[in-house]
Amino acid sequence: MLSADVPLSHLSPLVLPLLLLLQQLPPTASFFPNIWSLLAAPGSITHQDLTEEAALNVTLQLFLEQPPPGRPPLRLEDFLGRTLLADDLFAAYFGPGFPSRRFRAALGEVSRANAAQDFLPTSRNDPDLHFDAERLGQGRMRLVGALREALVAARALEHTLARQRLGAALHALQDFYSHSNWVELGQQQPHPHLLWPRQELRSLARVDDPTCSDCEELSCPGNLLGFTLLTSGYFGTHPSKPPGKCSHGGRFDRSSSQPPRGGINKDSTSPGFSPHHMLHLQAAKLALQASIQAFSLLRNRLGDRGFSRLLDISPASSLSFVLDTTGSMGEEINAAKIQARHIVEQRRGSPMEPVHYVLVPFHDPGFGPVFTTSDPDSFWQQLNEIHALGGGDEPEMCLSALELALLHTPPLSDIFVFTDASPKDAMLTSRVESLTQERRCKVTFLVTEDPSRVQGRARREVLSPLRFEPYEAVALASGGEVIFTKDQHIQDVTAIVGDSMADLVTLPLEPPVVVSGRPLVFRVDALLQKVTVRIHREVSSFWIRNPAGVCQGQEEGEGPLGHTRRFGQFWIVTLNDPPQTGTWEIQVTAEGTPRVRVQAQTALDFLFYFGIPMEDGPHPGLYPLTQPVAGLQTQLLVEVTGLGSRGKLGDPRPHFSHIVLRGVPDGAERGRVPLEPTGPRERNLLTASLPPALLSTTGPFSMELIGQDGEGRGLHRAAPQPCTVVPVLLELGGSPGFLAPGSKALLSLRITSFSGPQDLDLRTSVSPSFPLTSNLSRVRLELNESAWGSLWLEVPDSATPDSVVTVTVTVTGQKASPGPPTHAFLRLLVLGPALQDPLAAPAHSSGPILTSTSPASTLVTQGRTGGGRVDKPWWGTVGGVLLLLGLASW
Repeated sequence: MLSADVPLSHLSPLVLPLLLLLQQLPPTASFFPNIWSLLAAPGSITHQDLTEEAALNVTLQLFLEQPPPGRPPLRLEDFLGRTLLADDLFAAYFGPGFPSRRFRAALGEVSRANAAQDFLPTSRNDPDLHFDAERLGQGRMRLVGALREALVAARALEHTLARQRLGAALHALQDFYSHSNWVELGQQQPHPHLLWPRQELRSLARVDDPTCSDCEELSCPGNLLGFTLLTSGYFGTHPSKPPGKCSHGGRFDRSSSQPPRGGINKDSTSPGFSPHHMLHLQAAKLALQASIQAFSLLRNRLGDRGFSRLLDISPASSLSFVLDTTGSMGEEINAAKIQARHIVEQRRGSPMEPVHYVLVPFHDPGFGPVFTTSDPDSFWQQLNEIHALGGGDEPEMCLSALELALLHTPPLSDIFVFTDASPKDAMLTSRVESLTQERRCKVTFLVTEDPSRVQGRARREVLSPLRFEPYEAVALASGGEVIFTKDQHIQDVTAIVGDSMADLVTLPLEPPVVVSGRPLVFRVDALLQKVTVRIHREVSSFWIRNPAGVCQGQEEGEGPLGHTRRFGQFWIVTLNDPPQTGTWEIQVTAEGTPRVRVQAQTALDFLFYFGIPMEDGPHPGLYPLTQPVAGLQTQLLVEVTGLGSRGKLGDPRPHFSHIVLRGVPDGAERGRVPLEPTGPRERNLLTASLPPALLSTTGPFSMELIGQDGEGRGLHRAAPQPCTVVPVLLELGGSPGFLAPGSKALLSLRITSFSGPQDLDLRTSVSPSFPLTSNLSRVRLELNESAWGSLWLEVPDSATPDSVVTVTVTVTGQKASPGPPTHAFLRLLVLGPALQDPLAAPAHSSGPILTSTSPASTLVTQGRTGGGRVDKPWWGTVGGVLLLLGLASW
């Protein structure tokens, strides 16, 4: 809820006067990691709460200061006394129906990176990252270093890495107020110097200053000695607690059993976890104010456009093209240019103007470089300079170019591949499939295939259509499709680029593929509009029937149900608005297997992620996974978007009751699991427990949410792409900090099996191609067994400063252990030297200068294959760990 009487006097001069519209912290909302933590400490404020509340406050400030074009400005009084919700902010600023899905997904990236600091082996026990053990100066340096890394990554348009580093910085910042005695000293405002490295942290307790008295109880309100020095508690045994010093406290802190006993943390409302639980809300209030300062600082440094891109504060998608530039591709390249120009001109200045542009050319034998920009004119200029030149017989380096595009395209984006050739690099198929799911990007291939053409590319022999199977596999894994067409139709077919950028949902079909003599069924609800049916391949005829029994065939033009367009073997039927609600049917007669896709516009959609409950430890919460792991108890967290705060409390509103898992591509139902509401009603969060038996079969599956609208009619929403049950849990991590040109870094690897004995092979790669060695190439794992390995990464002196390196580890089963490959992706920042050392600057300077810590240098030796260590996993047979697909080097 927004409070109208929050004092703003504590803000820095950088923060504009309209800034803080602090919400009253919801009583049902910890300095524990995330919403799952509330099972252990109800009524606590979590890192997730603090992060999302702060981001929403600064987003509202941005909206208030930048009136929307063509719409009335927002009024502050309209938001006072209300809970801030992303859906409501977007509806007020952009207009009803504009989706906040990407914004909420970006906030989720920051929040999960924040929570991961309590779980990752490289960060969870590091006192510098949590302001523990009186390492306050070191903690401030690491905090400001992470903020600088977030800033550099955002300026380089590497927003995923920027969000991860921002999450790490916010975790440390928030922990300061829970782990130190700042609140106990009576402070009512955030520390004035934490984000200002030119200012010295003063009045710090020395190593020989006693700080705490002994406390035998769970609750220790008076255990701090009467002094005015700043201190923080020691946790565990590393470093050991000196005599007379405070502990962190709580049932899992081994140092709290050594005199002086007790502790001072304010992580939660539970005395069993937090001896100073009575000050939890005061600490949370200051942590929220400080988090708003950090977001505002980044906004100041990046500008409003840069800050909006960092958090995806836009309903628009990105525009990402992968283009075959061989001599036979003239028509296709021209079609891509026309469609891109149309999108840029039609959407310029509107809420749906793309915020990010990516272009990757390829041919044989080369691919790249990748071109990324946020400027539509620069994108158009770069695209206009591409021409079809040279080339020869297929195949081409298509998947290499697509992988490069995926590494630079924001999550939840559409990528369009234009080619007339099969892939030369089909060995990358599984890695690209996994990367599309890690990035949650949909890939559509537009393939012009004409064996009779001789100009540009040499005449092709009659080749097997199986050579395009890698495209089919990637499209299936990403929720996209492969569309075959001819040169004369490519400009018309390319119109789907603009349609796909309208943030469409794909409606589930029953059955999911065409079966001879059996109609396809889909359901339309009252929240859908602009429904389109796309049919392509060797189709003889088709008809569509609405719930009232009215039919329409494949004839072009207007029909009783909508308008039909045909371009060769590609049909698009646009149904009349509003479409009749109920069950629709499609009957297709064709040779081979035709493709049918039904899409629609709607604000009602959902986000999801997987996680493992961590209940036995100092920070209970949900440990996020990118994909579920075979044999491991898994939670599914669903975040419904597009509902906002519609309706009054108690009024019927759309809701989802359960989720259905189906095999891919056969569509066979694997099981259905009830969805349970969690957290405040207005946040629209649902959870489902996925038992190991349901995830016992490795491979892809699709998810459908089933529910009812406000009038009791059925609702169906499908996840935009399949998920995959992976055979093993794969962790890839590195030391906190960043890389520097000329440096060497040690990375850690852990593999765990929860589903029985497995014989595994490991492969590694790095983009760009830096030297990388590993001491682990193959391993045998028994049930609930882990293997550890090390990787050594060398960053050459010629490495580009302020760039991103992506390390990939692939684990595949040997012949006796079949199953899909498991991939881990680790993004690392190569950071150039700071222009100046802010700590050496004059002390009177008050501006916050974002600096960096020194990278941790690791002496590496040549790795040997087949090495490594095998042992039982540290978390036991039930605990959880994170599948590191995309987390930074913490």
